[in-house]
Amino acid sequence: MSGLRLVTERTGDGTGQPFLDTNNGEELMQVQPGTTIVLGSRPPESPGTLYITTKQVVWLSDTDRSKGYAVDFLSVSLHAVSRDPEAYPHPCLYAQIDNGVEDDESEGSTDEGDVSSDLSRITELRLVPSDPNQVDTLFQIFCECAELNPEPIEEEEEEHNWIFSADQLENQEAGEEESEWMISQNSTHTIGRSNGDHDLAHNVLQLQINDQRFEDAEEMDSDSKNGHH
Repeated sequence: MSGLRLVTERTGDGTGQPFLDTNNGEELMQVQPGTTIVLGSRPPESPGTLYITTKQVVWLSDTDRSKGYAVDFLSVSLHAVSRDPEAYPHPCLYAQIDNGVEDDESEGSTDEGDVSSDLSRITELRLVPSDPNQVDTLFQIFCECAELNPEPIEEEEEEHNWIFSADQLENQEAGEEESEWMISQNSTHTIGRSNGDHDLAHNVLQLQINDQRFEDAEEMDSDSKNGHH
């Protein structure tokens, strides 16, 4: 599921941390207590605890044990530090969320009272730590985790990708004879090209030089005879 989602379960009988997908290598990277979350244009939630893992961002309320929000890093399209008081009164970490739904479709598909559908409309959030000095730390952790979750390449694009890099061309032609276009790229050295047999190349070149000398000698001899007559 893309976009923001509701979290209602926790470890330790609902009083602990969020569940992690340890079977797929998910690890906890940062725990930041005393963090307020702001969803879109909604008013700030009561302070809670922020959990940043290698795969997702999870915020759990400290006052309401049944309330929490989570978003995968694959759905975070942008994140940045915000210190502009006109944008928000306190320093915070700002993030944009790709919910995978067009704006008009998202608005029309929301049913009143459906919390999950309502969250799918959220396209941005702010994380406000009680200690403003922690904003840069959170940003750095976000950057590291985002690098661990690159955007997947669609199979269709991969199958029909007719653009080859220089490395791909070199690998494809490794072990094969050089093609004509490759030779033409270096036309000044086409004489004597012999797939690595330098002795043969030298002999061919030398033979051509000797042939040129024979032609010159024959012309000189012919001119000499014509001169005597």
